[in-house]
Amino acid sequence: MRCPKCSHMDDKVIDSRTVRNGDVIRRRRVCLECGHRFTTYEEVIKSALRIIKRDGRHEDIDRNKILAGVMRACEKRPISSIQIETLIDSVLNELDTEYEREVPSTIIGKKLMDKLENLDEVAYVRFASVYRRFKDVNQFLSEVEGLIERG
Repeated sequence: MRCPKCSHMDDKVIDSRTVRNGDVIRRRRVCLECGHRFTTYEEVIKSALRIIKRDGRHEDIDRNKILAGVMRACEKRPISSIQIETLIDSVLNELDTEYEREVPSTIIGKKLMDKLENLDEVAYVRFASVYRRFKDVNQFLSEVEGLIERG
C-alpha cells in the first residue's frame, strides 16, 4: 500500500478489525519510511444482480422501485418504515445468496408476497393485485378466499 504522505510502498499493518457486520476489514497501517499512520478499508466487491423482466429485458435491481411498490401496498396500514426496510433487506439478501448474476422478476415478486403475507394480509392482497395483474374482481376475490383458507 502506498503511503499517502511520502508515497513509499512499504508499510506494516498494526491493527485489523471487521466493520459493517463483517463485510469490511479496517486496517491501521504505519509507513516503514516516514512513520505516518493511515487507515485502509478492504471489502469484497459483489457484481450487481440484474433482473430479468417479464418482457425479457434485463435491468439492474433498483431497491427504490421495490421500496415504492411495497410502500404503496402498505399505505395506511399499521406497518412501520423499519418493518418495510427489514422486509426488503431480507428479500435482497436472499436473492444475493441464491442467485449469482440474474434473477427473474417473478421470483422477486413471489418472495415479496410471501413476506408481506406474514406481515399484513391487506398489504399482501394489494401487492398481489398489482403483481399478478388482476383483471377483474373475481380474481381479487379468489385471492382473498385463498388467503382465508390458508389462515
